[in-house]
Amino acid sequence: MPFMTTDHTAAPERVYPDTTTGERQALEQWLEFHRATLAAKCAGLTDEQLRTVSVPPSELNLLGLVRHMADVERGWFRKVLGGETAPWLYATDEDFDRGIHTTDGDGYAEAFATWQAEIAHARKLAEGRALDDLCAGTHHRTGELINLRWIYLHMIEEYARHNGHADLIRERIDGATGA
Repeated sequence: MPFMTTDHTAAPERVYPDTTTGERQALEQWLEFHRATLAAKCAGLTDEQLRTVSVPPSELNLLGLVRHMADVERGWFRKVLGGETAPWLYATDEDFDRGIHTTDGDGYAEAFATWQAEIAHARKLAEGRALDDLCAGTHHRTGELINLRWIYLHMIEEYARHNGHADLIRERIDGATGA
């Protein structure tokens, strides 16, 4: 069921979450669904199209969303859940949203592979942990302890919000709408 592919040009098969499953499976299935949704919104586009901004002056674009989500996966799973010391992939001290601020030299193949690697590592870190297990790290803004359930819920929210952006950006690029 997990979304994972090395073909960044093809739309992944999205599997709708089961309607009668348990809490852990439901959270994991919804997260996988939203990960696959972002990949589907990017499928079949050129690097130039993927760098197309939504509506100026915004710099938001599909490539930037993938890069941003790679950093988000890294932050919540590696840094907070696992307590790993891992530098940001794209964010910098000077520009925390650097992932979104793409240049002509930024390409989708690299960003997609990086994002997929972070997703794979996130799955590995969550494996075998209970939803109530406290994370090794704390919330970066509040310093509060959080558990795996909170991370899953936040990641679903983060992807859902950005998938809404992706819907609008994709429609602007080539008119594609829907799933």
